[in-house]
Amino acid sequence: MRLLSGRVSIRVRPRAVVVGVVLAALVLIFGVWTLMTGEYPATVGEVLRTLFGAGPPGAEIIVTRFRLPRLVIGIGVGAALGVAGALFQSLSRNPLGSPDIIGFTTGSATGALLVILVFPDSPIGTPAGAILGGLVTALLVYALAYRRGMQGTRLILVGIGVSAVAEAVNSYLLSRSSLDAAQEAQRWLVGSLNGRSWEYAGPLWAALAVLLPITLLLARRIEIVELGDDLALALGIPVERVRLSLVVCGVALTAVATAAAGPIAFVALAAPQTARRLVRAGTTSLVPAALTGSLIMVAADFAGQRLPHAIQLPVGLSTGAIGGLYLIWLLSGELRRG
Repeated sequence: MRLLSGRVSIRVRPRAVVVGVVLAALVLIFGVWTLMTGEYPATVGEVLRTLFGAGPPGAEIIVTRFRLPRLVIGIGVGAALGVAGALFQSLSRNPLGSPDIIGFTTGSATGALLVILVFPDSPIGTPAGAILGGLVTALLVYALAYRRGMQGTRLILVGIGVSAVAEAVNSYLLSRSSLDAAQEAQRWLVGSLNGRSWEYAGPLWAALAVLLPITLLLARRIEIVELGDDLALALGIPVERVRLSLVVCGVALTAVATAAAGPIAFVALAAPQTARRLVRAGTTSLVPAALTGSLIMVAADFAGQRLPHAIQLPVGLSTGAIGGLYLIWLLSGELRRG
């Protein structure tokens, strides 16, 4: 497909379109189901009337003030992590190349903990601290891993090391803080959508409105870069410039997702690989990866809220359980092939 008199072209795969429509429909179904169920049940009609401003008073408060912003944030966080994971897995040429493994998520958590525990009176809020922490961690990983170019294995190994150091710093900060501050920080570290309001949804989607289009435009060259640096250079692609631009986009997406919901485990790892298998494409599929990430987040949050237990399970624990099973399956498959 060509747009703007042929100056911009978009490659459309029929199977990817079908998979995207199905994933979007599943996100919508889980979303409506989430808005309907809970301690205050509502019908589909009541939910729809409430969304258009004509619902019952009780439903209007519960749906629009509590359930809807939580759902909107979950969809945005899942999309951001899905795209970020797809970028890093493509750049590293490794299915383990996700922000969780490389350490960007842990670095974002370090930035947030510094604001919560060390500088509680700072004008920089926790979300801003998470974004700054992710950017600093990414700069450190990239600087240590860069040796006349960027190799995927080196990026992952350096990222694992930096992640271990950041995890140690996080543990030290928690151990040296007061009990109340440590409990507050630990609640944030789990990764949760509890209590998230439109105050978090607005900045998240404003950032996504800028980052996702830029990423999709830059990602048109990923398929060529995946063929190898020598071939990409021969075709006139500035490999390192493209790679650095995509790393910045991936880090920014990870940071804004972490700022909105805390560290969410394994979505960035599982969503791109699941989307690639659904589309049956050997290359990166960003839109299916984003929709898969949203579906995982919405489904995991729904399960955490509705499973029979006394306390709601934070979405970070739900995605961790799902992602842990996926990681075991992925590693066992790699061992069998090896």
